[in-house]
Amino acid sequence: MTRDQVLAVLSRHVGAERGIHVEALVREVTGDLLPDPVAERRLRAIISELREEGIAVCGHPSTGYYIAETAEELEASCQFLRSRAMHSLVLEARLRKIPLPDLLGQLKLRT
Repeated sequence: MTRDQVLAVLSRHVGAERGIHVEALVREVTGDLLPDPVAERRLRAIISELREEGIAVCGHPSTGYYIAETAEELEASCQFLRSRAMHSLVLEARLRKIPLPDLLGQLKLRT
């Protein structure tokens, strides 16, 4: 699976109403009919690369992945990504409040 293959398929999915979920996107790109978690992770990495290049790849669990057709779709996708990032930061903050001895105790394996 290459960046160009993913982009070629996504170019047929412009707008939220034409979104494609990860499993279907993997099938379209690879031709494989069976679910493949490794290919799904690779696909998500390629999606991140495309976004880093400035390609407006949007996505949401309810719509799947698509190329933004409007500024509103792009904004909604950015808000979704921000909310996920904020959730991760909240989790990090809570974890950092755990005293190290307690954290180390949690990580001990019984022998």
